[in-house]
Amino acid sequence: MKYNLFTFILLFALPLFTQANKPQDLLKQGNEFYAKGKYKEAADQYQKVLDAGYQSATLYFNLGNACYKLEEIPQAILNYEKALKMSPGDVDAKLNLQLANLKITDKIDRVPEFFLTEWWRSVVFLFSKQTLAISTVILGLIGFALLIAYLFLIPVLPKKGAFFSGLVLLFAGLVTFILAAVQSHYLTTQQQAIVMNASVDAKGSPNAGSKTLFVIHSGLKVNIRQSEEDWIKVELPNGNLGWIRQSDVSGI
Repeated sequence: MKYNLFTFILLFALPLFTQANKPQDLLKQGNEFYAKGKYKEAADQYQKVLDAGYQSATLYFNLGNACYKLEEIPQAILNYEKALKMSPGDVDAKLNLQLANLKITDKIDRVPEFFLTEWWRSVVFLFSKQTLAISTVILGLIGFALLIAYLFLIPVLPKKGAFFSGLVLLFAGLVTFILAAVQSHYLTTQQQAIVMNASVDAKGSPNAGSKTLFVIHSGLKVNIRQSEEDWIKVELPNGNLGWIRQSDVSGI
């Protein structure tokens, strides 16, 4: 009888406990803590949402803001970068990332790119791949619906309008599909990370005893070009290459 009573209480209380710890509730609590200036508590709540397996650009942005307020600049930069990876066109995340980068030690100028390459990248990352994927489906469905309507319409003007509109929408859907594919390929192949340790010696080879080529500091974003055991070969914005410990960075 005692066992049955305990089981009943457990089954009754568990849904209530789960309900009270829903990600949206944790996010709401985090926002309330942030509004009250309790940034550590806000960051803890946002992290709990991430630990539960939920991710969004807004969540990373909010966590970045809390870390920025706590003067945890590398963590702030990492979360702003993750927010922009999910929502490349987020103006607020871009602005806050620029402000956070002003507080790091390494101010390294990026190697200039051909203007067409830079323009193409800005086009590809104007919208998130989720937005592009949804747009592809919607444009495709409407385009096909208009072409089907073209087959059944009798008046000449609506018939022509349905035909050409359907072709335009299908072409637009193809464009969004290509942009989504290019963006997905870039994000898959381009591995980037943020340096988390205060000071890191970049070596000439994946060996602690090899020559130090340069020193980098926390908050700097690097491109990962190669990995070997617990070492990674990183490229700086100016093109310099060196080997550092994988534990020195957090991947975006």
